[in-house]
Amino acid sequence: MSKDAIKNLKPELLWEAFFGISQVPRPSKKEEKIQKHVQDWAERNNFEFKTDDSGNILIYVPATPGYEDKPTVVLQGHLDMVCEKNKGTEHDFENDPIELIKEGDWLKANGTTLGADNGIGVAASMAIALDKNTVHGPLEILCTADEETGMTGVNGLSSDFLKGKYLLNLDSEEDGVFYVGCAGGQDTVGRAEIKFKTNDTDLVPYELMVTGLAGGHSGLDIQNGRANAIRLLAILLNRLNVKFKIAEMSGGSLRNAIPREAEAVILIDPTDETKVKDVIDKFVSDMLLEFKVTDGGLKVNFTKLDKKFDKVFSKKFAKKVINVLLAVPHGIMAMSPSIPDLVETSTNLATLRIEDDELVIGTSQRSSIESAKLVVTSRVVAIFKLAGFEAKVGDGYPGWQPNMDSQLLKIGKKVYKDMFGSDPGIKAIHAGLETGLLGAKYPDLDMISFGPTIMGAHSPTEKVNIPAVEKFYNLLNGMLKELAS
Repeated sequence: MSKDAIKNLKPELLWEAFFGISQVPRPSKKEEKIQKHVQDWAERNNFEFKTDDSGNILIYVPATPGYEDKPTVVLQGHLDMVCEKNKGTEHDFENDPIELIKEGDWLKANGTTLGADNGIGVAASMAIALDKNTVHGPLEILCTADEETGMTGVNGLSSDFLKGKYLLNLDSEEDGVFYVGCAGGQDTVGRAEIKFKTNDTDLVPYELMVTGLAGGHSGLDIQNGRANAIRLLAILLNRLNVKFKIAEMSGGSLRNAIPREAEAVILIDPTDETKVKDVIDKFVSDMLLEFKVTDGGLKVNFTKLDKKFDKVFSKKFAKKVINVLLAVPHGIMAMSPSIPDLVETSTNLATLRIEDDELVIGTSQRSSIESAKLVVTSRVVAIFKLAGFEAKVGDGYPGWQPNMDSQLLKIGKKVYKDMFGSDPGIKAIHAGLETGLLGAKYPDLDMISFGPTIMGAHSPTEKVNIPAVEKFYNLLNGMLKELAS
């Protein structure tokens, strides 16, 4: 059924490669199976390759005969994918293949992320390597590891791993646009030991779940004003006008995704159930009005549980947690004054977890200006510390400053205009691309990033536009030919 979704799609080599990738589990930090898949593919096709200790793979593709003396071009994409699924979807990302579904001009997955980010980019590189109609100089296909949860693959890349002069990053998600810059980012985590007290009351447990939200990429979708499930859960708990205890809390799943769901187990007097439901109804009505345009799918499930909880948060600690979740910023901090419609600085309230009797709040900050990233990070740290939380800031990764005089950009603009009769868009992206770290390691490497239209990345609504994939592949072919001419 899944293979039928790519039947008769063009270019055939790319879609065959993408189907093969989609059948191999590839969660971040657990990429052994996809690494073997790519290595086996290289061996079957007699391509030399090497790997490093960080899980990166570099495949050498010989030049088209007669073009051996042309500059080496690096085609770069990452092997891992964000693993998100809808509530109720049964899927084991460490063992199950992705089930592909074709809907009109779009390819999506059945209740899970699709992995077009960045499976399409890797598949395009594999297709180019086998395409007898492509003209190119020597190629290096760089498949990096663990892009989605810290860019540890490219961060561990040695400064002598690549020999190429030009690099085409195939990890952008907007048709007709060349990206020439990206935001830097880092994670900030707050931890606090939970102050428990013994539950010696007759209060009854209920699950309170915020669900139905759109979520999305914490960089690419932050400007869309979508609701944050963790923040909404805190608002709802803060509105409750009855005595309640908190036994459990959780929300979100990934540092680079806007949380779609969050939940808490609260204990109340069953005679207050109607009051709580009235508060929920008013809350849902208010939030649906507030997010009517940007995120209209909110639902709140309130379910009585047949389970006993021996301990609950102390009243003081519960109030502290709610206040912290209300205070930690989320969303756009500043827009770029120089690039229209570009978010310059943002922060994402990403995850909420209980780990070994500690409450852990995960956030991530992004900015194209390093100093601005540090300022918003310090604000998050200050809020955690004021609340008595331990705050830890990750190492982060650098941004990629645009080079409008890039020779590769000039070539890309010419090829695009010749092929499609119009000028491409030139943008920077409010997301982390591996080009930031690659530029730091290879300062003379000329780079641009492009790709087909992908919507809903990092969420189960992820889908890739089929006609845009063919256009993207043709553009890639055209650029390689021009670089070899």
